[in-house]
Amino acid sequence: MQLNEHSAMERLSMLGMDDMPVMAYEPKKCSLDPDWFKKYSILRRKFLESLTDSFEEIAFMNLPQEDFINLVMGKSLPDNLSIRFRIPLIWGGDLDISNIFLCLTFPHAHNLDRFIIEQSDATTVFLPNPEKKIYVTSHTGGGGDGGNATSDRLSQIASNFMAGRGNE
Repeated sequence: MQLNEHSAMERLSMLGMDDMPVMAYEPKKCSLDPDWFKKYSILRRKFLESLTDSFEEIAFMNLPQEDFINLVMGKSLPDNLSIRFRIPLIWGGDLDISNIFLCLTFPHAHNLDRFIIEQSDATTVFLPNPEKKIYVTSHTGGGGDGGNATSDRLSQIASNFMAGRGNE
């Protein structure tokens, strides 16, 4: 299905991601290097380690404390989180930190797959392009009246973590 920017944003809105920026892209059929997964594994680790500048977004994901710490230390990716390519490798995307972002697997990664697959026969596709390394929908960004205790608690943990690393 060929979309334009307006119809792409409408479709994302129907999928519960009306705040997801998109970019127009003309897919190029590419072949992958035989060692792409090995390179991706290294990139994935570097990406996770780079999330120390994204404590606020991670806090809004309401992860258990152990998962939060393991994520920001680059040790592991918690269940229900997915690393996504902005431009898929098979369409010419690069194995680079700037080409990936993190989001919830369900519902966001599942819905993004649907959104992209629906455009598979288009000459120009609209791909998700969040502004930050982590996509958290604005619908979950507020803590409501009285603040977000999880955010406050994890922000304190993050501050302690960074102080321990000497990065205040």
